[in-house]
Amino acid sequence: MSETPQTPQNAEKDPQDWTTGDEPVTGPQLSYLQTLAREAGREVPEGLTKASASELIDELQQQTGRGA
Repeated sequence: MSETPQTPQNAEKDPQDWTTGDEPVTGPQLSYLQTLAREAGREVPEGLTKASASELIDELQQQTGRGA
């Protein structure tokens, strides 16, 4: 009898694969993006989706040294 490998509970899914990824950016995402962008000297583009906002957050976290 073989065991089925289990996916870790904290496994991250690619934002482009999110079922809600094409929905508009959330308020908390936008607020955090504005903070990160200000620290990075960047502008937050208009018309972001949840997925694109998540990717930009990851990019700005690396640039500013914030986050995980």
